[in-house]
Amino acid sequence: MKKYQIFEVFSSDDTALGKAPSDINQIAEKAGFESLRLVRVCAGKKDALSRVRRQLHYRFSWQKLYKQIEPDSIVLFQAPSRDHQLQREETLAKLKKEKKVKFIYLVHDVEELRQFFYKKFFAEDFEQMMKYADCLIVHNDSMKQFFIDRGVAPEKLVTLGIFDYLIPDGEINQAKFERAVSVAGNLDVRKTQYLNDIGKIDAKFNLYGLNFTLDAYKNVEYHGAFPADEIPKQLNSGFGLIWDGSSIETCDGPFGNYLRYNNPHKLSLYLASALPVIIWSQAAEASFIKSRNLGLTIDSLRDLPEVLKNVTEEEYATFAANAREVAKQLRAGHFTKTALEKAVKSLEK
Repeated sequence: MKKYQIFEVFSSDDTALGKAPSDINQIAEKAGFESLRLVRVCAGKKDALSRVRRQLHYRFSWQKLYKQIEPDSIVLFQAPSRDHQLQREETLAKLKKEKKVKFIYLVHDVEELRQFFYKKFFAEDFEQMMKYADCLIVHNDSMKQFFIDRGVAPEKLVTLGIFDYLIPDGEINQAKFERAVSVAGNLDVRKTQYLNDIGKIDAKFNLYGLNFTLDAYKNVEYHGAFPADEIPKQLNSGFGLIWDGSSIETCDGPFGNYLRYNNPHKLSLYLASALPVIIWSQAAEASFIKSRNLGLTIDSLRDLPEVLKNVTEEEYATFAANAREVAKQLRAGHFTKTALEKAVKSLEK
């Protein structure tokens, strides 16, 4: 049975739509999925001529993809799509009906759950996925239950566990004991709103990323911004923090609530860096951290000082050793590879 993946890129120079999709693409290729690129021409341009050119290109591309894909194949998509695509649904329908192709969708985000970017396009894209998917790879058991509640049969669902984080070269850090937490990512307080109030917490914060504006906070040390493949070298002490929303009391709002369902890519970054984690107790991935003894859970950021005070060097050494083992798996693409194998097996029955 032939296996393909349709991989969306911004331009002909293979610029993918982010590290996570790019990593999935590489892992799937090694697992035998032939990569068929779907190029988004005129990327970033919103004028009428560019939109027309983009849709005409999509129409031509989907017609070409139909011819390339052999009958009785399996095709992998990464969802959601980020753009309306002329001829997409017609081609999916033809592939299913005329060539008996089966579709695997690996879900990155569910905008209905995240709610921040939710609009008509994402609702329609989600319904298209639900219509054509023969198997869905979802983040974890919480997200799996969401899809079951939406009417998807449990046997069509495979859980990923955690997103892999490929790092080309380099040794894995040995995390050093420090009573501090690191936050890596977009530091824009309009998005990561709880950062506005971390000055009220008697704990050290190491921050990495773009849009840093908290110079006056005495408990914050800003270390700069680094590319995705280089930041793991910087994350070498203390704990990585998984928290979101507007409050230091609990994870709230669209982004905070989304932690109840999703696998944050930031978590993959921390663990691929072999850094133990402190995560919100109600996050879906809290169970992953607890079951593998990779760190600690908290209800409120106000608990941080006491939690950090009470952790021993021996406990930390155990967390760090376990994180190193998970780092090896993440860097090798273990979780994606395993999920893809389960998905393919379910379709070959």
